[in-house]
Amino acid sequence: MRSHRRLRRLVVDERTTYLWSVRHKHRDGDVCREVLNLCLDGARTRVVFRSGESGSGRYVADGYWFAGCVADGRGNLLNLREPGVVRALVDEAARRELLPGRGELDGWELFHAVVEAVEVSRAATATPGVPPGSPPGP
Repeated sequence: MRSHRRLRRLVVDERTTYLWSVRHKHRDGDVCREVLNLCLDGARTRVVFRSGESGSGRYVADGYWFAGCVADGRGNLLNLREPGVVRALVDEAARRELLPGRGELDGWELFHAVVEAVEVSRAATATPGVPPGSPPGP
């Protein structure tokens, strides 16, 4: 059985490899949080998704559904345990010049851009390529 608590590797390019893990956390009197921990050359960044108030559209698993997932209540869900989702989060945070950095990022600020990136990636993967020499379409 795989351990969800182990550090995993995300290779971005030949010079950049992140170590990452996902945790569900509680603090005394605070809301539930899903936390993606990213470590690059000793710099630790936490991408934090805090559960929102009822009806806020910010949901974390909290033991009721898939561990490591966050959702907005509109049908958009990210599984933080999927390497493709982690890569999309890293790419979006880097695009916004938030990485590499130390400290904490609000994952909800990245959520919708990452959902779009993951959907595009999945659609591209599901679409078969055209075999060489095929005639043009209709």
